[in-house]
This record gives sequence, structure tokens and C-alpha cells, in this order.
Amino acid sequence: METRSQWGTRAGFIFAAVGSAIGLGNIWRFPAVAYENGGGAFLIPYLFALLTAGIPILILEFTMGHKYRGSAPLTYRRMNKKTEGIGWWAVLVAFVISTYYSVIIAWAMSYSVFSFNLNWGDDTEGFLFGDYLQASDAGEIGSLVPGVLIPLILVWVVTLGILFKGVKKGIEIANRIFIPALVVIFLIIVIRAITLPGAMEGLEAFFTPDFSKILDPDVWVAAYGQIFFSLSIAFAIMITYSSYLPKKSDLTNNAFITGFGNSSFEILAGIGVFGILGFMAAQQGVPVSEVVSSGVGLAFVVFPQIINQFPGLNELFGFLFFASLVLAGLTSLMSITETYVAGLVDKFKISRAKAVAFGGGLAAIISLLFATQGGINFLDAADYFINQFGVALLGLVEVILIAWILREVKNLKDHANEISDIKLGAWWTVSLSVITPIVLGFMMYQLLMQNILKQFETDTGNYSNYPDAFILWGGWAVAIGALVVGILMAFTKWKKPSVDEEDSYKKEA
Repeated sequence: METRSQWGTRAGFIFAAVGSAIGLGNIWRFPAVAYENGGGAFLIPYLFALLTAGIPILILEFTMGHKYRGSAPLTYRRMNKKTEGIGWWAVLVAFVISTYYSVIIAWAMSYSVFSFNLNWGDDTEGFLFGDYLQASDAGEIGSLVPGVLIPLILVWVVTLGILFKGVKKGIEIANRIFIPALVVIFLIIVIRAITLPGAMEGLEAFFTPDFSKILDPDVWVAAYGQIFFSLSIAFAIMITYSSYLPKKSDLTNNAFITGFGNSSFEILAGIGVFGILGFMAAQQGVPVSEVVSSGVGLAFVVFPQIINQFPGLNELFGFLFFASLVLAGLTSLMSITETYVAGLVDKFKISRAKAVAFGGGLAAIISLLFATQGGINFLDAADYFINQFGVALLGLVEVILIAWILREVKNLKDHANEISDIKLGAWWTVSLSVITPIVLGFMMYQLLMQNILKQFETDTGNYSNYPDAFILWGGWAVAIGALVVGILMAFTKWKKPSVDEEDSYKKEA
């Protein structure tokens, strides 16, 4: 039997887990979500969500992967043969995300080069959608855009090259380089940001608490949503990564370090982003509220505008900002891709090199769709629907399945407590069995109502007001397709000696 790959050191695993959690959303999503939901007061529901959903699910997935010693499909199969499809669904969600996430990293690569001459000019929005992306209408594919295609190829070459090297010599070493580099670069950005004119006004807007919003249920849902999407939980990553841990591993401590490490970077990102937005507001003579943005618009439209107005070292600051996006993106893309590489190795007993070539190669080919003139619209729709009706729904199914149907919470708690310093008690059980299912269930109810009603109420419009047909096959079909293909994968036969090794994990664990 081939020995399962292992991390070289505990620090290597933590760097990889934190690297997976820290992604583009930490930089361009968290600051705006916090600002819109009470500023400094948002940190109260945010911390509560971290302690009752984020870290409990991290511990759950670390323990699942460590106990059952497999990729997400194999872990679910070993827990209960009937649940293998859930693992494949998670892997398929990760696969879809990797196809467009790689393209956003390619944009950041391009913009880090554009920074040297501030190529985006004064009309940064026109440059992004016109000159660079050459965007067409929703539903139109158009031709490949060379400015996106070339860096996209580079993104996949780097990512798959690291994965070819394996867990210890590839992923671990890359994260040991990328994560410290990312933190150093972002610290430089933050220090520069808070010394800009108007920065203090931006930070005041970010941190000033609006306690009146604490009683708003939507604020609490936003906090749980941010924690959920930020920590890389519920779509196979943490199960896969923890399956490479050695027999003696402090699972609960690792989860706390990963969770608080991710949140610390989010707050650091908020300081940097709002310091810079405060500078922009001061330059334009408008309140900070008028310049707040998030997502693609913040990174590729607003930030280039701000960089243009910098009092000095514009090019260097622009390069550092977009380089930080590239590093944050690559560490996450590696972990996302590893989920289906591990799944293919376990299921079909093929070599790691073949799994990387086939799985990663297929994802790279599909990602070309998002490098076309119509790519930005496909990306926007796929991202929204696969996150809301893939990742979030998966999380709900996962906790209900494990806590209520399989009743595995006690077994997993015993496993974690046996090898961890921080012992799990009622807090963990109640969080997984009661709090998280209720909050995620409410989130899914809201999302379903909002999106299904939009299909029938012509006055509300679809997500981003896209045409019905485009939303149907560019959004819903992507999310449903991941589920269907995942279920079909569960019906394919395991290649021997996988089935013969069904209980071998018990000897390893």
C-alpha cells in the first residue's frame, strides 16, 4: 500500500491552512462588509460567528480528514458509504471555483505589470472593461483576450508545477514562501496607507461602532456569511489538507491558529483598505461613504484611481498591492485544486502526476471561457451561484448530516480530544448541532427566496439584472451541475486496491 503524503512540519500545515483561508475575499470583501454592518460594532457578531461556526467547522473538518485519512470523497465514504456523494459534490464545487478564481489572479498579475507605467490611465473603469477585458454583453462568449490568456497560462503553470512536486516539497514550501511574503507586503501597504492625508478619517469610518445595527438579524447573517466564505470551509479543502497530518497532531489548536490568523489578516486588510479610501475621499472632498466599494470594482477600478493620486511612489505601491492579490490568490488556488487532485488519486489509484495533469489540465482548459470577451459576465454569475448554492448549502448539509443524521459528533469529538491540548466540550457540540444549522438554514432560506422570486417578479430583476436565460444556464446550471456530477462520481467504481484498503486508515490513524 502506498503511504499517504504528509506535511513535513506542523508549521507547514498551518501555513498551508492559513494560506488557503487568506484569499482575495479577505482584501476586497471583509472591509466593505464590516463597514456596511456597523463598523467597529460588526466585530462583535463577527467574533461570535468565528467562535460558534468558523472554528467549530474547522475543527470538524480537521478531525474528519485526520481520522478517516482521505480526500473529501474517501473521508465521507469511510464515515458512511452512502455519503460519498457529498464529498464529490464538495470537490466539484472546488473544481468550478478554481476555473474562474485562476482568471482573477491572472488579472492581478496583469495589473501588477500595468502598475509600472500606470497603464490604466485616468478612466480606470473604462480601461478594465474596455481596453483590458474587452467585455461583451452577457451571454456572448466572443474571442479570447490575449491580455488575460497569457497571465492565465502562467497562473496554471505555477499552480500545477507546485502541485506536481507534492504536499511536502510543493505545497508546503510554496506556502512557507508566499505567506510571509504576503504579510510583509501588506504590512508595507498598511504602513503607507495610514500615513496618507485623510487616512484617519477612513479608519474612523471603518472602526466607529454603530451599535444600533447589532439588533439587526441581517448583520448577524452577514457576519456568519463572511466567516463562512473566508475560512475555506465546507468545500473539501480542510478535509484534504488535514488528511496529510501525522498521527499525533493538535487538531483544535491548529484550528484556533488558522481561524484567528485568517481574521487577523482580514482586520489588517480593513485598516489598509480604509486608510486608502480615506485618502481618496479627502482628495475628492467627499465623505468616505461615497467611495466605499468591494469586490472586482474595489481592486481593479477604485484602487488604480487611488494609486494615480498618490503623492509619490505610485508605481511601487501599485505593484505591491496587486502582488499581494496574486500571492493571496495563488495560496488559495493551490488548496482548491488539491481537493480534486487528491480525490482522483484516491478513487482511481492513479499517480499524483496524472491526477494533476488530468484534473488541473481540465480546469485550466475550462478556465479559458472566463478569459474571453464575455468572461467577466460568466465569472460573475458562476461565482455568485456556486458560492451561495454550493459552498453555503454544502455547509448546511455537512453539519446536519454529521450532527443530526449520522450522529458522528461524539466520535469526532473523542478523536480530537485524544490528541489535542484544547479539549472540546458542550461549546463545540452546541455550535455544530444547533447554532450553525439554524444560522445557515436561515441564510439559505433568504437566498432561495431572493433568487427564486426574482425569476417570477419582473420588477425585481435577476442577480445583477442579467437576462433570465443567462442566469438559468450561467448561474443555476453551474450550481446544480456541480451537485449532479458529484452524485454521478459517487456511482463510479473504486479502483482496487482502494476498496481492499477500506479499513487501512484505521491502522494509520
